[in-house]
Amino acid sequence: MPRTLGPLPLTMMGIGVTVGSGLFVLTGTAAADYAGPAITVSFVIGAAVALLVAVSYAEFAGSVPVAGSAYTYAAAALGEFCAWVIGWDLMLEMTVGAAAVSVGWSGYLEDLLGVLGIRFPATLSGPDAVLNVPAMSLVFALTVVLVLGIRLTARVTTVMTAVKVLAAIAFVLVGARHVDPANWSPFVPAPRASPTGGAWETPLISVLDAQATRYGLVGVLTGGAIVFGAYTGFDIIASSAEETRQPQRTVPLAIAGTLLVCSTLYVSVSLVLTGTVRYDRIDPAAPVTGALRMVGATWTALGVATGAVVGLAAVVLVMMMGQARVFLAMSRDGLLPRWFAAVHPKRRTPQRITVVLGAGVALVAGTTPITELAELSNIGTLAAFAIVSGGVLRLRVTRPDLTRAFRVPLVPWLPVLAILACVVLALHYPLVTWARFLMWMVLGLLIRFSVARHRTTGPGS
Repeated sequence: MPRTLGPLPLTMMGIGVTVGSGLFVLTGTAAADYAGPAITVSFVIGAAVALLVAVSYAEFAGSVPVAGSAYTYAAAALGEFCAWVIGWDLMLEMTVGAAAVSVGWSGYLEDLLGVLGIRFPATLSGPDAVLNVPAMSLVFALTVVLVLGIRLTARVTTVMTAVKVLAAIAFVLVGARHVDPANWSPFVPAPRASPTGGAWETPLISVLDAQATRYGLVGVLTGGAIVFGAYTGFDIIASSAEETRQPQRTVPLAIAGTLLVCSTLYVSVSLVLTGTVRYDRIDPAAPVTGALRMVGATWTALGVATGAVVGLAAVVLVMMMGQARVFLAMSRDGLLPRWFAAVHPKRRTPQRITVVLGAGVALVAGTTPITELAELSNIGTLAAFAIVSGGVLRLRVTRPDLTRAFRVPLVPWLPVLAILACVVLALHYPLVTWARFLMWMVLGLLIRFSVARHRTTGPGS
C-alpha cells in the first residue's frame, strides 16, 4: 500500500481515535459507578499503563514497519501461535471497541437532536433499543469512506479531530466557571457494594471481598481499567506503519504526541465534569453535555454535543481502519482466508476486509449495550499489550542484531512493569467479562486449528 501519511496526519489519526468515548461517554460511567471524583486518578493510571506499553510499540514499529501492529510484532518475536492469539485479541479490541463508540455516538446524536425537538423511538435508539439504528447507520457510512481510500480517510479524520478537540476545550473553559469544590468531596468515596450485586458483577480481584466493589481503591482501579481503552489510539497508529512515510521516526513521534495531548484533555475534562456536577448525578448517556445543561449553559451544550457527534464518528472510522489492516496482515500470512488479502487495484485499500468488518461492527453495535462492549474490548486490549511487552524481551534475546530506530529503556524492568500493570488492571474487570473473554479465546483457538489444517504456510511466508 502507498506510504502517504506524515507525522501530523498520523498524530491527528491517533488523537482522532483516542479522544472519543473515553472523553465523552466512559468518563461519566466510570465516575458515577466506580471512582467518583477520583476518576481523574483513574485517567492518570490509564495514561501511565499506556505509556509503559507505548514504548514497546515504538521499538517494534521502528524495527518491523509494516501493517498489522501488535499481530505483526508478535509474529516476528514470538511465533505463529502467539501471533494468532494477539491477532484474535486485536479483533476483540477494535471490532467491539468500534461498536462501543458507535453506541456512544448514537447517544450524543439523540441528545443533540432532542434539543431540536427530534426524538427517535425508544426501540430504535438509546439504552433500551431493540436495534440501535443510528449506530448501525454510522458504521455503514464510514465503511464507504474507508473503501474509497486512505487519503480521504486521513482528511476526514483530521477535520473531525479538530472539531472534537475544540468541543472538549470549550467544555473545560465554560464548565470551569461553574465548578463547585464541594462536589469533589469526598474525592475518593467510601467503598460500598455494587447495587446490582451478584458474583458475576464482582471484579475478579474482589471475589474475596464482594462488599467493596465500588469506590475506594478498588473503584479507582476499576475506573482505570474501564477508561484504559481511551488511550489505545497508539495501537491504531502502529497498525498504519505500512502506509507511513519514514515509519521508524514518524510512528514514535505520533505515539508520543497522541498520549501527551489526550492525557491532558482527559484529566482536564474529568476534573471539570466532577467539579460541575456531583458524581452521583452525572448523566451516563451524555455526561459532558448533561453537565452543561444542569448549569444552564444550553448553547455551549449544543456546540459540545455537535463536537461529540463528529468526534466519536472519527473514532469509529480510525478503529475500523486499524482492524482492517490487522485482518490484512493475518490474511497475508494464511491465518485467515487469503481471499481477504486482496487490495483494490485503483483505490489501494483492503476493500473485501473493510466491507465484511463494517457488517460485523454494525451488527454488534445495533444489539449490545455500551458498558458490556467497553469492558470486553479493553480486556482484549490489555492481553494484546502484555504480549507485545513480552515480545520486546524475547526479541532482544533472539535478535540482538536487529536495527532499532527506537529502543525501550531499562530492559527488562520496563517491559516487565508494563506486563504487571496490564494484569493488575485486567483483574478489576467483573467475572462476567472474564467469562466472555475466555469464550472468545476458545472460539479463536477452534478457528485457528481449523484453518491450520487447510494450509502449509505461516506468518512471513
